[in-house]
Amino acid sequence: MNDAPRLRLEAGRVILSGRWTLAAMLPELAALRQQLAWAGTAAKEWDLSRLERLDSAAAVLLWRAWQNAWPATLDISPVHRQVLARVADLPPTLPAIAPPPFNLVEALGQRVLRFFDHALGMLMLFGQMLLDLGYLARHPRELPLRELSANIYKAGAQALMVTALVGFLVGVTLSYLSALQLRSLGADVFIVNILGISIIRELGPVLVAVLVAGRSGSAMTAQIGVMRVTEEIDALAVMGVSRGQRVVLPKIVGLILAMPLIVLWTSAVALLGGMLAAMLQLDLSLHYFIENLPRTVPLANLYIGLGKGLVFGFVIALVACHFGLRVKPDTESLSTNTTRAVVTAITAVIMVDALFAIFTRNIGVPTL
Repeated sequence: MNDAPRLRLEAGRVILSGRWTLAAMLPELAALRQQLAWAGTAAKEWDLSRLERLDSAAAVLLWRAWQNAWPATLDISPVHRQVLARVADLPPTLPAIAPPPFNLVEALGQRVLRFFDHALGMLMLFGQMLLDLGYLARHPRELPLRELSANIYKAGAQALMVTALVGFLVGVTLSYLSALQLRSLGADVFIVNILGISIIRELGPVLVAVLVAGRSGSAMTAQIGVMRVTEEIDALAVMGVSRGQRVVLPKIVGLILAMPLIVLWTSAVALLGGMLAAMLQLDLSLHYFIENLPRTVPLANLYIGLGKGLVFGFVIALVACHFGLRVKPDTESLSTNTTRAVVTAITAVIMVDALFAIFTRNIGVPTL
């Protein structure tokens, strides 16, 4: 082709002809780059008067071949010289962009606005859940029983082993440490009070909530997030299927139903571990422990523990579904929102537990 970029050397003079543009150079770019590099070291006279066109890409190649300096002799048209001059005026390296200065007020404002944005999103999700419950109450045949049972199985039955193991170890540890202190005071029998109140009322529900938030809560967020990434949520909307009734509601209701049962199971295993440790450390028989437990720990503590399980299950599932629906169609957003869901759920559980402690401080506490 007559307009193809060409380079030749005549009597120590480099002559360029044709169209030196990116589109024209691409088929022979590697060869042209090698020829320019060789010519830049072999000749000091350049003839660019026969060029038909010269764009910025070719000008960059020429300027690098000239080692960022104008050649001793250059024959070029004024228009093409302007293109090369613009490239020559560019700095060798781009200046570093200084990060904006840290503004404490701005950072706090952004966090406050983000907090209210998430709170509003969770409130809207809760309202949608109430609307879905009302609709399903009027149309019981559309109840998502399979999704509900699947979530109860995944969040409840599959969590029994890990919660039992952790609960047993916590019960043993608490009983062992308490026995050391009570033996020095001669108050061995009060270990029943300590283990019963602490495990049934506080440690059991909170321990289960933390485990479930890290296990089931993260799984819920990841599952909904993957559905967002693969556009399954959008496909449900196209098919006229409510994401609230088929995705969100079964997870929230399933965890609400499963949490009290897991709390009861974990508390029982933790008390068993505490009883065994007390028997070994303080020589208290299992019969004495079981006989005195109902008298030293009022039944109201069990109701408070189960009530915490209900509320904790709702909070964990609501937070997990909220952050799952906030996932954008990329893997980075999926991992970020899963982490945020776990941290937020655990923080919310501790805050709710503090509220329970305040409002139930006079309930279920035996008076001496």
